[in-house]
Amino acid sequence: MKIATYNVNGVNGRLPRLIEWLAETAPDVVCLQEIKTGDATFPARAIADAGYGAVWHGQRSHHGVAILAKDASPREIRRGLPGDPDDREARYLEAETMGIVTASVYLPNGNPQPGPRFDYKLAWFDRLITHAQTLQRAATPAVLAGDFNVVPTDADIYNAWLWAHDAVMQPASRAAYGRLLEQGWVDATRALHPRDRIYTYWVNTQAFRRNHGFRMDFLLLNAALAAQLQATGVDTEYRGRDRPSDHAPVWVTVSR
Repeated sequence: MKIATYNVNGVNGRLPRLIEWLAETAPDVVCLQEIKTGDATFPARAIADAGYGAVWHGQRSHHGVAILAKDASPREIRRGLPGDPDDREARYLEAETMGIVTASVYLPNGNPQPGPRFDYKLAWFDRLITHAQTLQRAATPAVLAGDFNVVPTDADIYNAWLWAHDAVMQPASRAAYGRLLEQGWVDATRALHPRDRIYTYWVNTQAFRRNHGFRMDFLLLNAALAAQLQATGVDTEYRGRDRPSDHAPVWVTVSR
């Protein structure tokens, strides 16, 4: 079984790239981030024609997450994180897909920092950590998949010095990610490739051509699912195609 995450940076504008990636790589479960469209304008029909059922939590022009399942219909469990009833940003969606609890996660970027957006990022991260604890403890296989907007270590970016003041590099952002992993979540990429330079995001085409990237897109597996981990990778070539997202899809295969 193949599970993937893909920050599409606008699902309607990148729809040709998304559909061709689905056709060429055939993931079973997909988490999308930054769909940047309201619920009414999500391209459900085109995705269904590609063979995928979908649930989505949209927001016009900003944010937004979705979960797709090949030849199946995801069963929505939760939209939005608990802990802040005033939070209106569409950043979290949780569904049961093929026996796995799957969460599509789009953490706030947090720039400019310091400031209100960085404070929101850390508060949102705290809410994610609190909610994730219940998924980690469960016997049901679970995955947190998405764009976490944090670079965990200097080995996860081409030039740490150049970006030292960015919100994704701040000690508080890294510490929050560390607290999440301390619950027992397994970063699939690092579990199988502990020393490799692997990137999932490139700020522009020139940076991609030079491979000046960041690793910010993760699939975090709870203990029940990590025991089934077989392989993981990044579909880097899709970043180099016509009108691409600035992120590349990341995937794992598990023995289900």
